[in-house]
Amino acid sequence: MFLYRRTPEMPTPEEALKGRAEPGFPLQERHTVLGTPLAPPYPSGLEVADFGLGCFWGAERTFWQADGVWTTLVGYQGGHTPNPTYDEVCGGLTGHTEAVRVVYDPRKVSYDSLLRLFWESHDPTQGFKQGNDLGTQYRSAIYTHTPAQAAEADASRERYQRVLESSGYGTITTEILPSEGRPFYYAEPYHQQYLDKNPGGYCGIGGTGVSCPVGVARADG
Repeated sequence: MFLYRRTPEMPTPEEALKGRAEPGFPLQERHTVLGTPLAPPYPSGLEVADFGLGCFWGAERTFWQADGVWTTLVGYQGGHTPNPTYDEVCGGLTGHTEAVRVVYDPRKVSYDSLLRLFWESHDPTQGFKQGNDLGTQYRSAIYTHTPAQAAEADASRERYQRVLESSGYGTITTEILPSEGRPFYYAEPYHQQYLDKNPGGYCGIGGTGVSCPVGVARADG
């Protein structure tokens, strides 16, 4: 994917690109693997989780393969520019990270299990990069939708930090923030389920190899 051309630095709202009132492209209707709609409204009983863990091509595949996940889509989140394009995000002047929206059935998969998959699928200590991908758009992030999600995410970060430190890793840089006020702007159609459309395409996702214990978000250490 696009490699950052300068030292990564988050833009201020004043420095960010102005963006646009409406997206410049449509959202693909259905998931190419799961066959489910990408756009809301979603069926009753399903919940939404948002994660940033580097290149969203490989990140999305990681989640659509999980049991209990109803649909996934990729987009841009956590920045200042409304309805950004991929080129704008890669330019470093929108403040967004590449994100995956995961719509899941909590009766089949817990948020805790999704957090475990999140932590184990990337290196959350790298700041504005992930592997060879450099830029603010590759930062690690969790955007929560409920107080319960926020509590579980915070607890999981604290406990996984201990596990990482014991394995020689540094401080987790993952930002954990409410999704409210941080809209998820869906990415261009060709990015949706990219690795299904391009099986030999670039992935860029790789974890530390350090296991996140089952129940890490709830266990009282």
